[in-house]
Amino acid sequence: MKKYNIKNDIFNLTVSDHGAEITSLLKNGRELMWHADPAFWGRTSPVLFPQVGAVWEKKYRYEGKTYEMGQHGFARDMDFKMISQTSDELVFELRDSEDTKAKYPFDFVLKLGYKLTDDKVEVIWEVENPSDRDMFFSIGGHPAFNCDLNKDKLLFMNKESKVLGNLTSHVVSLDGSGCLSDKTKEVVLEDGVLDLKPELFDEDALVIEDRQADTVAIIAADGETIVTVSFDAPLFGVWSPDHKNAPFVCIEPWYGRCDRTGFTGDLSEREYVNKLGAGEKFKVSYTIA
Repeated sequence: MKKYNIKNDIFNLTVSDHGAEITSLLKNGRELMWHADPAFWGRTSPVLFPQVGAVWEKKYRYEGKTYEMGQHGFARDMDFKMISQTSDELVFELRDSEDTKAKYPFDFVLKLGYKLTDDKVEVIWEVENPSDRDMFFSIGGHPAFNCDLNKDKLLFMNKESKVLGNLTSHVVSLDGSGCLSDKTKEVVLEDGVLDLKPELFDEDALVIEDRQADTVAIIAADGETIVTVSFDAPLFGVWSPDHKNAPFVCIEPWYGRCDRTGFTGDLSEREYVNKLGAGEKFKVSYTIA
């Protein structure tokens, strides 16, 4: 495992080639990222590819064949190749291999980029289909930020109103599958603000669909904005480990989602799946500020 570092007058960013994962983000000397203590959760900011969440019974089907894959895919557990480093940007690359083909029958090129501007970090995902057939995939982020679940708050905003009313959250099934139930719940906000508390995550992640927000900020008890995550994703998750009172929360932009409980359709029929034609590229980003 090798780590790479870039910095400017505000940020000092460190990324590992294992998973191309952020391991540290210092803002004016203050650490924003969770330090991957396995007593709570042993990761900091994994990429979720080629799927977000779990497939039903850890199996999915494509063109009549069945494949097995664990939650969130495999990219987070693989070593990426550093392909570009400048004073303000890092770019990593992962390509398909014999090992990935056993789980995921597509050729792919996945690039993860991290770019510093004066006051934000841009996280860039690029997926390329180098083959002559269609490719189906999901991708998402899972960055974990230090906070106090007993005191801090979340602020939800969107482009239209900036401050939101209540949110509708889907509920992950409690059968241990990691898939989505048919249950939803209302997340009650006051002027767009939600009080953090450990029991908020007793039913796993908050799964927020339908572009209900595009910016989520962590606000300290004294009113200071600790970190702001902005995105243009169709859905996102908010998560902290259930029943652990962990000292962090994840704000997760997603282009994809776990299966619904009992889903046995083809990969191409998954909700929120992305399709790339032969030679096409998919490029999106989100920012941490």
